[in-house]
Amino acid sequence: MRHLLQEDTTAADCFWLFFGGCLVFFMQAGFALLEAGSIRAKNVKNILIKNCLDACIGAMLWWFCGYSFAFGVEGDSPNKFIGGKDFFSALDKPDNTTYYAFWFFQWAFAATAATIVSGAVAERCALTGYAAYTCFITAFVYPVVVHWTWSSEGWLTDGDIGPGFLDFAGSGVVHMTGGGAALVGAYFLGPRIGKFGADGKPVDIPGHSSTLQCLGTFILWFGWYGFNCCSTGAWGDMALATKCAVTTTMAAASGGISALMMEVIMGNSADLPPILNGILAGLVSITAGCNVTEPWAAVVLGLIGGVVYTFACKLLLKLQIDDPLSAAPVHFFCGAWGCIGTGLFASKRYNGLLTGGSTGGKQLGMQCLGVLAIAAWTCIVSGILFYVLKLVGKFRVSIEVEEKGMDESKHGGKAYELSD
Repeated sequence: MRHLLQEDTTAADCFWLFFGGCLVFFMQAGFALLEAGSIRAKNVKNILIKNCLDACIGAMLWWFCGYSFAFGVEGDSPNKFIGGKDFFSALDKPDNTTYYAFWFFQWAFAATAATIVSGAVAERCALTGYAAYTCFITAFVYPVVVHWTWSSEGWLTDGDIGPGFLDFAGSGVVHMTGGGAALVGAYFLGPRIGKFGADGKPVDIPGHSSTLQCLGTFILWFGWYGFNCCSTGAWGDMALATKCAVTTTMAAASGGISALMMEVIMGNSADLPPILNGILAGLVSITAGCNVTEPWAAVVLGLIGGVVYTFACKLLLKLQIDDPLSAAPVHFFCGAWGCIGTGLFASKRYNGLLTGGSTGGKQLGMQCLGVLAIAAWTCIVSGILFYVLKLVGKFRVSIEVEEKGMDESKHGGKAYELSD
């Protein structure tokens, strides 16, 4: 009887991880629609191809070495920096465990981290350079961060240097990694032609479809419940999963309201992109602590996330960094805020500084250390790759191709004809 109950529990856990992986993978459709709608019609095919590459290349390299570097633990003294076992993962594993379900769930996360960058380098990044980046982040950059934080032996896990780094579903691991690469990628690539005038002031280059932008955002919000709720990893933790659903919802809602209010306060029109990106900012902000914060704290995290997003956008424009999708403000800056905010607002039992935690700020210090480590690793290592790609002329398309549009120049014609 005990054996049968164990089999039932394993089956339920497998389904939960599989279901969550499907939701997270469906976020690829959300990214594709949001990115397509946020750029000009002449480059739609190009960005959709890049989204397809993220999923396809990501799956191959996650199978080949990414999963091993992330979760491989070898010997009595395992490496705390990077894993090194189970290359060509998902081979010859018992069918009666959650291994395959966990592999699938984690691949969906890896594909999400990779696809964040495509929006930041949209409309001028060469396909070969982008493919090289996708290989690099999925095979090496992202798995190393995962090993630090989510493997059993990483140096940021509980007990090594203090209380463990709290990042339940990836504000730092997924979003800071993807957003950090997006930031340095946009910097090395340079702005689109015409984005900044002779006086250095930014020129608005609107996307071609508000409908696609809005639909993509709602698909991402929907998929985020797989991201956060299913990170419990077990069917039996349904109470915690539903709590994650509530905190996720409240942060998304408050983030959207906050970002829209910031635009109005600053004297701008109540446009669509700020509320859409504010929703995403709130979602990113709650992802680290959705399991350890209360709904009121989720509202605060989302509200501040909307403010962080707004000022990060202003900062990038001041620095003349062109990020068409605001990928770095949403994912990198709000991801950092989500990790730090978790150290402030986590429930008392999880040592939140502002909720009466007993560690005297040690948890907040650990959150800050994790943020700095992820930012430094991602930005430096990705920056080296982007610099090399730029040096060999494989990072950016020619002026002629950019002005004509990459769909006609490189991909067999326009995605569709638009008429007034």
